[in-house]
Amino acid sequence: MISILQAIILGLIQGLTELFPISSLGHSVVLPSILGWNIHQNDSYFLTFLIATHLATATVLFIFFFNDWKKILSGIIRTLKQREVKKEDTYARIGWLLVIGTVPAGIIGLLFQDSIRKLFASAQIAAGFLVINGFILLGAEQLRKRAARKKEIQSDDHLAHLSPTQAIYIGAAQSLALLPGISRSGSSMAGGLLAGLNNEDAARFSFLLATPVIGAAALLKLPEIFSSSYASLRLPMLVGAACAAAAAYVSVSFLMRFFRSNTLRPFALYCLLAGASASLYLLTK
Repeated sequence: MISILQAIILGLIQGLTELFPISSLGHSVVLPSILGWNIHQNDSYFLTFLIATHLATATVLFIFFFNDWKKILSGIIRTLKQREVKKEDTYARIGWLLVIGTVPAGIIGLLFQDSIRKLFASAQIAAGFLVINGFILLGAEQLRKRAARKKEIQSDDHLAHLSPTQAIYIGAAQSLALLPGISRSGSSMAGGLLAGLNNEDAARFSFLLATPVIGAAALLKLPEIFSSSYASLRLPMLVGAACAAAAAYVSVSFLMRFFRSNTLRPFALYCLLAGASASLYLLTK
């Protein structure tokens, strides 16, 4: 159903484009159609393959930010014991903000999963959303310029002082990534910039927020990954997941340095060009 070569390519693409703000789902839906692969993107086997690569990406994010997650999880446990979230408990506040931020994507994903799944059948729709993602990133770049004029506090305290409402807005922005072609990291970074974070902090909060969202969605489908009906897909899933993990580690390492001093503009231009080119190509097929 998916060859080893296809699994390698799709895994590498997923690991790179999940964290780069250029939409992994958009590329995973568009690329097979452009390359002429005999893959039906809305079939359960293809979605299960993508879930395996997403689980690998979430695992890499957890490992990369492991020291942060130790402090965050300890903070959450501490508040459950104390039955309060103290204002000065930075990591507990960040932890509960991340919990709040996962709610919109969880609710929207559960309510509209069947409708969203139908969009995976159309590479043309995914290409169109990729163009829209480019405009979202250009809008986020304007927010970045506005935030750059403010006093920057590049610290955990900056994240901890987001309000619950702002966390919901960032989570709601991230839920746009359920649409193939809209970037999870790009949309949540836009939400973070709108909330007043600087570029680096917005990226960090985006990657922290992505970990439980991607991981939880993948874990819910874990029984399918190991079911006997997908036995023939097991090796391609393993290969694809390994490639996604390697690409994701390289991506997050690069991006955490990149966003210290660079902008979203190159990614926006890429999405506009790639989405428009793919759309025109698919129309002429």
